[in-house]
Amino acid sequence: MLVQLAIRDLVLIDHALIEPGPGLTVLTGETGAGKSILLDGFGLALGDRADAGLVRRGAAQASVTASFAVDSGHPAQALLAASDVEAADPIVVRRVVRADGGSRAYVNDTPVSAGLLRQLGQLLVEIHGQHDDRGLLAPRGHLDLLDAFAGTDRTQVADAWARLEAARAAEEAARRQLAKDSAERDFLVAAVGELRALAPVPGEEAELADRRRRMQEGARLAESLDALDRQVSGADGALALLRQAARRLERLAETDAALAEAVAAIDRMLAEGDAVEAALASARRRWLLSPEELEAAEARLFELRAQARKHRVTPDELPGLAETLAARLAALESGEERLGALEAETRAAAAAHAVACRALSAARAAAAARLDAAVNAELPALRLEAARFRTRLEPAEPGATGADRAAFEVATNPGAGFGPLTRIASGGELSRFILALKVALASTGTAGTLVFDEIDRGMGGATASAIGSRLARVAEGAQVLVVTHSPQVAAAGRAHVRIRKDGDRTRIEPLDREARVEEIARMLSGAEVTPEARAQARRLLAGHGAADLAEAGTAG
Repeated sequence: MLVQLAIRDLVLIDHALIEPGPGLTVLTGETGAGKSILLDGFGLALGDRADAGLVRRGAAQASVTASFAVDSGHPAQALLAASDVEAADPIVVRRVVRADGGSRAYVNDTPVSAGLLRQLGQLLVEIHGQHDDRGLLAPRGHLDLLDAFAGTDRTQVADAWARLEAARAAEEAARRQLAKDSAERDFLVAAVGELRALAPVPGEEAELADRRRRMQEGARLAESLDALDRQVSGADGALALLRQAARRLERLAETDAALAEAVAAIDRMLAEGDAVEAALASARRRWLLSPEELEAAEARLFELRAQARKHRVTPDELPGLAETLAARLAALESGEERLGALEAETRAAAAAHAVACRALSAARAAAAARLDAAVNAELPALRLEAARFRTRLEPAEPGATGADRAAFEVATNPGAGFGPLTRIASGGELSRFILALKVALASTGTAGTLVFDEIDRGMGGATASAIGSRLARVAEGAQVLVVTHSPQVAAAGRAHVRIRKDGDRTRIEPLDREARVEEIARMLSGAEVTPEARAQARRLLAGHGAADLAEAGTAG
C-alpha cells in the first residue's frame, strides 16, 4: 500500500505530499489543474522514462519519493533481496531528474537501475489509464489471475513436473553414458582383461622395489663372498698353503721331535680355517638368490609401472582403477536394460504429470466459466450492454504450471469476433472492462495499490454511479486511487484530494466533508456553485456513507 508520495519541483508542482490511506481515494480538479502531472510523477517513481521537461522551470532537479508498506512475504521484498537491496519497512523509492535530463533512482537509499524500478513498480502498483498495457492487460499474467480466482493448487502439477524433469535428466545422462561407453567398449575390454591378469595389489610396487633392491645388494655381497671363498678355500688359497706346510712339517718332525708343536699349531689353524670356510659357504647360500627370481621380480615391477603410465595413475591406484573400469564395463553390458528401466520411469512420470494437468485444466475451465459470468454481469451497468467477455483457454507446452495458456478477450458489438482487450476495446471501454475484471477478481489479491486515470471519461448519471460503487467495492480489499471528473465517482471515495491551479503552480490539498461538498457541487454545476448543486452533493455523499469518511493527509 502506498503510504506517502512526495513530489518536489515537478513541472508546475513546487512541493506536494500525499498520504493516502486504505480504500478509495479520489483526486479531482478542473481541466488543466495538473492531475496528469501528479500521475506523471507517480509513474516516474515507478520507473517511467525520465525527461528534462519534467523539471520545474528554474529548478536544478525534480524528485519524487514514494513509500510503500508491504509484508515480509511480498514479492517485492524477494526482488529487492535478489538485487542486493537492503530490506526496509516501508520500501522507499526515490527518483531524481536533473534539468540536463540525467536521472538517478534509489530504493531504500540504495542506487538502482530504472529497470529494477520498473520491476518493483509492477509488483507494487497497477496503473490503468487510456493507454495502459500492463497489469490485467498483460496476457502473461492471465493464467495466474485465473488460478488465483479459482483458488487452484498447482502443487501437484509442480511436483509431478519436478519428478518428470528428474526422470528425463536421469534417462538422458544414462543415454549419454551408454553412448560414451559403447565407443570405449574395445578399450574397456582390453584394459579390464590386462588389469585382471595383472591383479595389482595396493602397496605391491613399493614392496617389489624394496625386494629388488635387496636382491641386487645380495648379488653384490655374494660376489664378494665368492672372492673371499677363493682366497680361503681355493687351490691357491690360505688353507691349501697351510695343508702343504703341515705335510712338510710332518715329514720333518719324524727326525726333529721339536717340530711336533709347530705341526699341532698348524692343525689348529686348519681347524679354524675349516670354520671360516663353513661360515663363508653359509653366508653365500643366504645371499646368492637365483637370477630367475630377480628377473621375475623386476618383470612384475616393470609391468606394474607400465600399466600405471598407460592409465596415468600411480601403481597403488591400479586396483581401484581396475574396479572402476570393470564397473563401467558391467554398466555397459547392462546399460540397455538400465536405459529401458529409466525410459519406463520417464513415461510413468509423464503420465502422472498429464493426469495432474488434466485435473488442473478442468478446474481452470470451470473457473473460467465462473469468471466470465461474473465479468459479463458487471458490463451492463458500466454501459457495455452489447459487450461480451471470455477467458480463452488453449493447450500449451506442459510445464510446472500445467498445460494451459489463458487469455482474456472481449467482443464489443453483437456478432463481432473476440479479441485481446487492447486491440478490441477503445480507451474508455478498456478502463471499464478492467474495472469489471477487478470487481470479479477482487478476492485474488493483486497489486496492493491500484490507480485509475479518468475511468469515467464520457460517463454520467447511472453509469458513473455504477463505476463509483464498483471502485469502492474493489477498494474494500485494496488501496485505490482514481482521477475523476465525475461527481458520482468522487462521492464514492473514502478520502478526497483536490488538485487546483494557483497562478503558475499546482496545489494539492485534502478536503474535509464541507470542502468535499463544495468540490462535488462545482463538478455538478460548473463555475457557479448553486444551492441545488450543494444539496445534490450532500445527497451523493450520504448515499456512500460519507459522514464518517476519513481524510487523506495531503499538503501542497
